[in-house]
Amino acid sequence: MLYLVPTPIGNLEDITLRAIRILKEVDLILAEDTRESAKLLKHFEIGTPMQSFHQHNEHLKTAHYVNEMLGGAKIALISDAGSPGISDPGFLLCRACVENEVEVCSLPGPTALIPALASSGIPCDKFVFEGFLPVKKGRQKRLTLLAEENRTIVLYESPHRIAKTFAQLAEFLGPNRQACLAREISKKFESYYRGSLEELKNITEKEKLKGEMVIIIAGVES
Repeated sequence: MLYLVPTPIGNLEDITLRAIRILKEVDLILAEDTRESAKLLKHFEIGTPMQSFHQHNEHLKTAHYVNEMLGGAKIALISDAGSPGISDPGFLLCRACVENEVEVCSLPGPTALIPALASSGIPCDKFVFEGFLPVKKGRQKRLTLLAEENRTIVLYESPHRIAKTFAQLAEFLGPNRQACLAREISKKFESYYRGSLEELKNITEKEKLKGEMVIIIAGVES
């Protein structure tokens, strides 16, 4: 059995009672960053053994852990924050489990995109989640395609690229397209910036914003 266990993206109170129970009951926890996850496990008095599992070693270790589960082991996968597999390691292991008929159980829980979308003030009945845009190769092509998207668009972005990204979004999607920047969701300095892509471009150029960021953009009007 593989459990995909979401962990808080900021506020530790967002973890579920079920997540705590599963993390205590499994044989092993695979963590994106064991140093970061150790803080969470210590806080909730979880003594389960933990090993690292991240984008740099998942290709090498996936087969080993699948064999462990085929032998009866119960393993939980967690990322630094949020739901495993959503812009975090997890897909390769999940796919390998499905291919080898190992049962996969994904727990509901914290993720940044849903609260950002719900609080944006932009239609959320239909949306497309793009994760992180390509850093170099394919970036302009992706922006060109998004310019024609009529559903609300959800993106993740890092602080050091946020100003550049809004400049490109304003260029490719148009300066007047409405958008929202959600920052540090569930944390002490949680904040939302709403306006046109041009306005948000100006804000991100002037202010050195830090923290985890989600961009919500209105779809093109048909």
